[in-house]
Amino acid sequence: MSLTANDSQIRDLKLAPQGKLKIDWVAAHMPLLNSIKDQFEKDKPFKGKKITICLHLEAKTAYLAKVVQAGGADVAVVASNPLSTQDDVVAALVDGGIYGYAWYGASSDEYKKHINLALDFTPDALIDDGGDLVSTLHAERLEQTKTILGGCEETTTGILRLRSMEKEGTLEFPMMAVNDAYCKYLFDNRYGTGQSVWDAIMRTTNLVVAGKTVVVVGYGWCGKGVAMRAKGLGAKVIVTEVDPIKAVEAVMDGFEVMPMIDAARVGDYYVTVTGNKDCITAEHFYVMKDGAILCNAGHFDVEINKQDLQNMAKSVRKVRNNVEEFTFADGRKVYLLAEGRLVNLAAGDGHPAEVMDMTFALQALALRHVVEKRAELEPKVYAVPDHLDQYVARLRLKTWGIQVDELTEEQKRYLDSWAE
Repeated sequence: MSLTANDSQIRDLKLAPQGKLKIDWVAAHMPLLNSIKDQFEKDKPFKGKKITICLHLEAKTAYLAKVVQAGGADVAVVASNPLSTQDDVVAALVDGGIYGYAWYGASSDEYKKHINLALDFTPDALIDDGGDLVSTLHAERLEQTKTILGGCEETTTGILRLRSMEKEGTLEFPMMAVNDAYCKYLFDNRYGTGQSVWDAIMRTTNLVVAGKTVVVVGYGWCGKGVAMRAKGLGAKVIVTEVDPIKAVEAVMDGFEVMPMIDAARVGDYYVTVTGNKDCITAEHFYVMKDGAILCNAGHFDVEINKQDLQNMAKSVRKVRNNVEEFTFADGRKVYLLAEGRLVNLAAGDGHPAEVMDMTFALQALALRHVVEKRAELEPKVYAVPDHLDQYVARLRLKTWGIQVDELTEEQKRYLDSWAE
């Protein structure tokens, strides 16, 4: 750890050139953010504002931070997951005038310290992932909430936490539910998660997927993507669910659906994608195949009960980078990837740049919206305005050279009328 001249706390500033190469690579493949960056450089929507960004700190999120900086903001970044932080990328941001509070493998105490340092930056607005900034503000720094204009939330888990706060009447400033925008969950959650999860699993294990049985725990948009890509790789896919409607959808998408205790007997790979705790516990470990591989693609590392694994294991060892082997008393072995944290980020590079281009375009535009419209917004969770969602989709199509039809005025009147 080194303390840089601008009071950032990062691993090593000398890593900056390597991180800059990574950021340059994704910037070349994120045309939407490039377009928005051009707008922001002209308009300076964040001039005089401080923005704290809590996300997985890798190259794509770094470029979002640079786009926000181009809008005139002073920017600080902090990790939303200590195992997804890329030290060279954070160094590159700090070298470019952005404050950074993160390093790979931070302990729980270090992680909490970094969150608080990022809030000591006294931001006017924020971008959050999983609600860590917002929950810390409301639980430990309530007075500071009065100075926050608002912010944006990236994840399903974070929005659940925000809606709980809104319901209780404890949310102190407006937050944009970016995850709930069509151009986020339809593409990021499905295609981004689907590809990046299997990228990480295959990179980490170097094992074949074709012919294996994959159990996908949860059939939300992320689960749909994981199941779809597993099927494409030649796996047999089983889905477990608690929502009967999603279970029907999984069946009609061609997947087998069964309770977790039954799926636990037959799976070769298990991927949890629920955002909830204790999806896989001791009762499931007792009946799993020898050699089963477990990983999480939800948010926090609570979906696979790690304490149950530790309690059942007679020995634990690291057999590859990001692979822990748990040997049970009967000789069976199961393998946990990336300590049960987000496998696609802790053991991979996260979603493809082109997918995150849409998500982060929404983040940048939604942040501008909440800052500029603060006087009109109550302390609630807000949907991303439809015109911003549509704008991002049209911008995406434009970069592909694709045009779509427009409704005629007569067609618009017809759709708006109840009479034929």
